[in-house]
Amino acid sequence: MNFKQKLTLKSFKSRGKQKELLKLEAKYCSWGDTVHYVPNPNIFERSEGSFLYDNNGTEYLDLQMWYSAANFGYKNERLNSVLKNQIDVLPQLACQYLHEEKIRLAAKIAQKMEITFEEKGRVHFNVGGASAIEDAMKLVRNHTGRNLSFAFMGGYHGRTLGASAITSSFRYREHFGHFGDRAFFIPYPYCFRCPYDKKKESCSLHCLKLFERLFETEYYSVVDKKTNVSEFGAFFIESVQGTGGYVIPPHGYFKGLKKILERYNILMVDDEIQMGFFRTGRFWGIENFDVIPDVIVFGKALTNGLNPISGVWAKEKFISPDVFPPGSTHSTFSSNTLGTTVGLEVLKLIGESDFAKSIPEKGKYLTDRFKVLQQKYPEIGDVEGLGLAIRVEMCQKDGYTPNRELTEKIEEIGLDGNLSAGGKKRGLVLDIGGYYKNTFTLAPCFYITKEEMDLGVELFEEALIKALKQKG
Repeated sequence: MNFKQKLTLKSFKSRGKQKELLKLEAKYCSWGDTVHYVPNPNIFERSEGSFLYDNNGTEYLDLQMWYSAANFGYKNERLNSVLKNQIDVLPQLACQYLHEEKIRLAAKIAQKMEITFEEKGRVHFNVGGASAIEDAMKLVRNHTGRNLSFAFMGGYHGRTLGASAITSSFRYREHFGHFGDRAFFIPYPYCFRCPYDKKKESCSLHCLKLFERLFETEYYSVVDKKTNVSEFGAFFIESVQGTGGYVIPPHGYFKGLKKILERYNILMVDDEIQMGFFRTGRFWGIENFDVIPDVIVFGKALTNGLNPISGVWAKEKFISPDVFPPGSTHSTFSSNTLGTTVGLEVLKLIGESDFAKSIPEKGKYLTDRFKVLQQKYPEIGDVEGLGLAIRVEMCQKDGYTPNRELTEKIEEIGLDGNLSAGGKKRGLVLDIGGYYKNTFTLAPCFYITKEEMDLGVELFEEALIKALKQKG
């Protein structure tokens, strides 16, 4: 049997295996997650660096890195090594007991905040992002005595009941009864699609002024003007909207918002689950906007997608033992030994790297490459980036009307694994977000090379051309 025949046989066996697995999945796996957002889900077998590989060995360039969870690359040798070592040393420990890595990880994060924001505080760990959001809610309620919050239209904070209450999409709440503590949703400063039809260059933060106006009279329902007490305890924000489409706010917006909130003792809770740990070129995304939040929620990239861990940092007055005593919140796997070990190594890796320089440089290069495509294809309506958080919004030929159909078709073509840019059969992994599900949210590996970025743009253009032909 020659090489070509062996390859054909291997491909045949892989297709048979994939067919069997998909049949089992269709019968026994819940479809309540996001797998079936695409009509024909793929099955991946291995990963390395910026690439995923399916059962046939087809290479897929990943430009979303597990929603920014695997920032430091798949199969990162350094991080995998410390995880394997901890498995042989202290693989399990009930979270009511202490271990060194938990203490040092919390200290490193808190010390970072002391340097960056000149604020003392403490860290509480959990497992998933939504669980950490729930912990932040407890901190807010414990301090303010209020359970209502502001949040943004287009904001996403998770799908537990509590997190769904401050996530703007009704779709996540629709089947689960009445949410009495549903957030008061405020328009985000989404300048490309300004809900007030203003222009960024001349609006003078019109949307912020409208929010401020809510506090002018008690009849706007948010404040008692006699006591100056608001009914709302916190404003949950994302420094850059994640699922909303990597929408970047204009400078000055968050600074002005924080001043308004402070007048009425409303806490600012910053959700950094996607943007934290240098996605935007700064340790926290909020550092780009000259604001000090009261609480920061983090997760995802802290362990590079290995053993998950999340957490909250809060100012000392909100989380000190005398106000947030033992047992205030807890999760069985919260400060697990494997997660804290990898998290500690991630922070060491960050400390030894020059991400503050390399990520903005790479982000500018990739953003500029897509802006060149934008000049060529009117269907690319908006391209913007902050570090390696980049948005590519797809539109009709007018460059503005949302084009969800084209966006989904490009994603499907990428996942089919039949692109040929770069001289061989390849696929492209993209993530779709945005208010109209027409925006690609690009979050590539921090170690992505110039050649890989060029390949990504070539693959994207090839998929775009195929999608336009199928559509037209």
